[in-house]
Amino acid sequence: GVPENSLAALKHAVTLGCEGSEFDVHMSADSLPVVNHDPTIQGVSIAKTNASELLTIKLANGELLPTLENYLKTGMEQTRTKLILEIKPSELGKESSIALTRKVVALVEKLYAQAWVDYISFDYDACKEVMRLAPYAKVAYLRGDKTPAELATDNFFGLDYNFNVLEKNPDWIEQAKSKKLTINVWTVNERTQLEELLKKNVDFITTNEPELLLSIVK
Repeated sequence: GVPENSLAALKHAVTLGCEGSEFDVHMSADSLPVVNHDPTIQGVSIAKTNASELLTIKLANGELLPTLENYLKTGMEQTRTKLILEIKPSELGKESSIALTRKVVALVEKLYAQAWVDYISFDYDACKEVMRLAPYAKVAYLRGDKTPAELATDNFFGLDYNFNVLEKNPDWIEQAKSKKLTINVWTVNERTQLEELLKKNVDFITTNEPELLLSIVK
C-alpha cells in the first residue's frame, strides 16, 4: 500500500520484521544522492536535474522524493532491519557511477551508518570501489555474470543473483557456500519458489511479498 523506495515502505519493512530493506540510489546533476528505483521519476532524469527541482517531486503517498541522507537517518532509528543500499549505474557513464559510489560511502561514514548498511550493485567496478574505500563493508554483486569463485577471489561478501541465474547454474549455491559467500536471490514472489529456496538454505530472499515469505518461515 506504499510506494517502493519510500520512507513509508522502509518503516513497513521494519514493522514486519524484515531482515533488510532494499533501496536504490541515483545522483542528481549537482551531486546529491537520492532514493528511487529508476533513473527517471515522473519523466524527469535524475542525473540531468538539480536537487532543488527533484526534491519538489511527490511520491504517490504524498511523500517527497527521499534523499539518501533522510533514508539512512530514518533507517538508523531502529536496529532490526538492515539497509540494503543499491548503487545504480549512472546513465551518464562509468565516471558518474564511481562518483556516486564515493559520495554514498562518504555519507554512510559521515552519519556513522556503517553497521546498518550493506551494499549491492550491478556495476562490478562500483562494488570494488566500495570495498577499496571501506574494506569493512559487506558488498554483494547483482548482475549474475561472475562465478562464486571469482567473487571470492575479489573478497565479496556475497552474491545477489536473479533466481533465473541460479536455475541455470544450480551448483553455484553450493559453490558459494563452500567459498563462505552469502546467497541472496531476487525477486521471488511465488510460494513454490520461496519454499524451494528455503529448502536450499539460501541466506536471503528479496521479495515484493514479505508478508507471504515471513508466514512461510514461521
